[in-house]
Amino acid sequence: QVQLVESGGGLAQAGGSLRLSCTASGRPFSTFPMGWFRQTPGKEREFVAQITWSGGTTKYADSVKGRFTISRGNPKNTIYLQMNSLQPEDTAVYYCSADPQWDRLYRALGSWGQGTQVTVSS
Repeated sequence: QVQLVESGGGLAQAGGSLRLSCTASGRPFSTFPMGWFRQTPGKEREFVAQITWSGGTTKYADSVKGRFTISRGNPKNTIYLQMNSLQPEDTAVYYCSADPQWDRLYRALGSWGQGTQVTVSS
C-alpha cells in the first residue's frame, strides 16, 4: 500500500497563489501516475489534475486549466500542484492520489492522502 502525505495548503486571497506538495512512500511505486482531487462539504470528490510517472503527460479539469500546474519533483515520488489566480470556488480539501493505472486514478479509485485545506477569500 502506498502512503501519501500532502502539505502546502492554507489561506490565500482571490487572485493569489499556493503550492501543494505530495510525497509518496511505501510499496514500490516506480510507474505510478499521481494526481490531485478536491472536495467540499456535501459534494463528491472532484478530479483536478494528474500526471504520469515520467511527468511527460498531464491531464486537467476544465475548471483549473490555465491556472493550475501539476509537476513531478526530483526524486519522482513527489508531485506538486501550483495554483495561480485562485478563486473562492477553489476552496476545498485537496487530496493527493496514486494508482498504477491512469484510468483508475482519474476515476478516483486510487490510494489517498489525508488531505490539506485550501481556503480562498474574496
